[in-house]
Amino acid sequence: MTDGQATDGQAMRLADAKRLVVKIGSALLVDAATGAIRQDWLDALADDVAALKAAGRDVLIVSSGSIAAGRRLLGLGRGALKLEEKQAAAATGQIRLAHAYQTALARHGITVAQILVSPADTEERRRHLNARNTILQLCKLGAVPVINENDTVATAEIRYGDNDRLAARVATMVSADLLVLLSDVDGLYSADPRTDPAARHIGSVDEITPEILAMAGDAPLSAERGGLSTGGMVTKLDAARIAVGGGCAMAIALGRERHALKAFADGARATWFRPATEPLTARKRWISGALTPVGAIHVDAGAAAALSRGKSLLPAGATAVEGAFERGDAVRVLGPDGALLGKGLCAYAADDARRILGRRTAEIPDILGYDGRSELVHADDLALEGAARGRRAAVADAGGRGLE
Repeated sequence: MTDGQATDGQAMRLADAKRLVVKIGSALLVDAATGAIRQDWLDALADDVAALKAAGRDVLIVSSGSIAAGRRLLGLGRGALKLEEKQAAAATGQIRLAHAYQTALARHGITVAQILVSPADTEERRRHLNARNTILQLCKLGAVPVINENDTVATAEIRYGDNDRLAARVATMVSADLLVLLSDVDGLYSADPRTDPAARHIGSVDEITPEILAMAGDAPLSAERGGLSTGGMVTKLDAARIAVGGGCAMAIALGRERHALKAFADGARATWFRPATEPLTARKRWISGALTPVGAIHVDAGAAAALSRGKSLLPAGATAVEGAFERGDAVRVLGPDGALLGKGLCAYAADDARRILGRRTAEIPDILGYDGRSELVHADDLALEGAARGRRAAVADAGGRGLE
């Protein structure tokens, strides 16, 4: 833990990030008095996003604001809302919100994609895989996914409850390098800076200890209030725990002024939370250690060698399928001698996987009747065992190629 300004090494994390998730709170995006979206602020943010994309980065936005934008349109006022009133406001405001993002980013020729998710979409394996694949495909096509919780159908028992935690789940799901929470405070303080003039700004956090958690207090340190925001410093620390656990760095940065993302990129004061591992490493550890395989795929010698070089498992290299499993389930990958090469998430259910064994990718649509994924197990979804990892490291040291 360090006080004050982040060091140059920490600030360089943004320059190093290839995939960035930005979370925007309601209090920044929606005017509390009128319920109108602050289009001038959003236009400035879109300028910053466009600059990042022009530099070759994937940018995803997790945006609050649908309830705040919709409640005034329905005459719901500023008081506490019942669940069904929140859902009605979200249904109305989400249209307004999506249009605002579309308008802001269209100025730069950038396409916006709206994605509404629920906790199950990031926590259940098959839905997690579907959501991840969709989001990554949008990024590959140059779009900016704008993500929000599916408030219109979620109940109180199955909601995230705030978009800080949602943003952290999304960041780990897509193996993002960095999550930036734009807030109306410039980071974590040792005490509430509104009431304690001696409160110290914390520039970086290496570990979320009980001491760090105590700094959040019982109430939000953030001034986001007035019925617009459900978050606060407590939820931001929860988000940090999720993000760094998934190998994603996180920062809390000031977002009130225009071009907040550019200011952050230029080194404005923030609180940085640093992970101990890289995003893909964390994902592969999760696959290797937390998931129980429910089937197996046998591969030939050529495929085994390709996997050791960081390649994906294609149907052409698979020789047999064991067990009954669904798309997204964990399976063991076995070599021609039956030795365990690793664990991975299969992109096909067992029956479909059997039908395309040994076949070329181009044949998949004719065999299955739909155009599925090219890989049985993508390299990003495969955690190799020790011997296979060693072969891959040897290839890398010799100048071989990495993940495809």
